[in-house]
Amino acid sequence: MQGWKQFIPTDQKIKYLNALLKVGFSVLDCGSFVSPKAIPQMADTKEVISSLALENTITKLLVIVANERGAEEAVQFAQIDYIGFPLSVSPTFQMRNTNATIEEALLRIATIQELCIQHQKKLVVYLSMGFGNPYGDAYSPELLDKYTAALVDLGVDIISLADTVGIATPEQVEMALKALIPNYPSVHFGVHLHATSLNWDKKLEAAINSGCLRFDGAINGIGGCPMAQDDLVGNIDTLQMLSFFKDAGLNITIDEIALQEATTLASSIFREV
Repeated sequence: MQGWKQFIPTDQKIKYLNALLKVGFSVLDCGSFVSPKAIPQMADTKEVISSLALENTITKLLVIVANERGAEEAVQFAQIDYIGFPLSVSPTFQMRNTNATIEEALLRIATIQELCIQHQKKLVVYLSMGFGNPYGDAYSPELLDKYTAALVDLGVDIISLADTVGIATPEQVEMALKALIPNYPSVHFGVHLHATSLNWDKKLEAAINSGCLRFDGAINGIGGCPMAQDDLVGNIDTLQMLSFFKDAGLNITIDEIALQEATTLASSIFREV
């Protein structure tokens, strides 16, 4: 939702997220504790979380933070299970996204990890611009390994490689995961992929073949990072992902009726005006 130009009313957010909670997803990214000036769409996250129906769902809630202040707010909510933080391989994007250098961001992660431990939350770190960037900053698989090692030293054990602007090739996805997964057996690696209609399936195939079993998606492919560039490249469509996983022989258990209802609601809410 964060990149959607029109503000989505709070009651519609709640209705949509409650519909998604019925589908059977493992984790639902439901909001952000970030500056409302930077991301106005997420200004009502506290109200949204307080109104979600969590009694009959297996889905865990995740929120994104950009600094210690946001994390301090987020950990006060018993409903939240996961705190996500974006650590960029690109210095330019780290500054654009969180107003911090990479070194400062690592210090923030150390503090946020302690907060998560104290409040029984799990920290998820996204290695954003994980396959290159549009700014000309240096990129290499060695950088992924460097920052993964730094995160492991801090006790982080869930790391998602983010193709923030959709420029990853399937070869890059496979190379990165095949290098990282065997070297860090204590870490649960995931991918947060953005893609076009021409290359989404090859990226998913590369990730699965590399042993990845944690994937982020969005209904109807809605998404994109407004802090990265003006032209957003959306997330991979959740429906396409589920169909692909089933064809690949993965055991996917969801409520198909609830998924269809959520998809219909998404089509109603996310309309250009």
